[in-house]
Amino acid sequence: MDSRVFLSLFLCFLSLSPAIGALRFPGLLGEKKTQGSVLKLTTGVSSAPFDPTRVTQISWRPRAFIYSRFLTDDECDHLIHLAKDKLEKSMVVDNESGNSVESEIRTSSGMFLQKAQDEVVVAIEARIAAWTFLPEENGESIQILHYEHGQKYEPHFDFLDHKINRELGGHRVATVLMYLSDVKRGGETVFPDSEAKHTQPKDDNWSACAKDGYAVKPKRGDALLFYSLHPNATTDLLSLHGSCPVIEGDKWSATRWIHVRSFQVTSKSTNGDCVDENENCAQWAASGECKRNPLYMVGSEGVVGNCMKSCKVCSS
Repeated sequence: MDSRVFLSLFLCFLSLSPAIGALRFPGLLGEKKTQGSVLKLTTGVSSAPFDPTRVTQISWRPRAFIYSRFLTDDECDHLIHLAKDKLEKSMVVDNESGNSVESEIRTSSGMFLQKAQDEVVVAIEARIAAWTFLPEENGESIQILHYEHGQKYEPHFDFLDHKINRELGGHRVATVLMYLSDVKRGGETVFPDSEAKHTQPKDDNWSACAKDGYAVKPKRGDALLFYSLHPNATTDLLSLHGSCPVIEGDKWSATRWIHVRSFQVTSKSTNGDCVDENENCAQWAASGECKRNPLYMVGSEGVVGNCMKSCKVCSS
């Protein structure tokens, strides 16, 4: 077997097995000496800590894992602070048109950070890449969500049904959901079709919604990683998941979706002209997509939008 193929397979296996990940293999990863169980994976000039002893596998079908204390309290507070005065009604992707639309199945509010927005966001993005072994450039900008009393997100898939949404980066292969607050009651993340749902004991501290599947209670600082695709890149229908209604308190979370290819957009224009990259841009802009779907339409720092001309955001 080619050595590069072997190493890739080994790294994937290492990321999915906390028990194996806690073992030490000096020299294989080119690591320097570390203290305790923390493995530092070097990428370029920086490194991100990954502690496999904090990771617990909660389901194999779908593949899902919890990382305890993934974020510090200061990081949670910082992300909430960045988002608090910029929240808007959350949207969903319409399977027919590929556009972002309002829907009663998702009643939270949210906003997108910019990639590498500040040093805190940079550190979190690097930590996600170290944990998942998926390149940073394959990730979308982190989305901050706020759920108040009664707000929810009905069960849905994170892989993308519409081909327009798959043009940039392909399918979403994995999701990292970070909990920024505790929730007194409700607000659980539930997997209605997980094969582990029948083995999870639940008492009256769980909401009725959470009892319909395998559920994860929001715990400030913890992160949930789950995969929307099988290892053979086919969609995993067992990855259906939702956010249960908040019954008491409120819920803050941060989500990073990771694609099978790079999510860094480069313009197809070769002469520096401001152009639209899709023939439907004018129609989408007229229907309000520049505001509702800014990451795809307009872009952000390091990401060139696909419809900058129609959205009238060109510098010249």
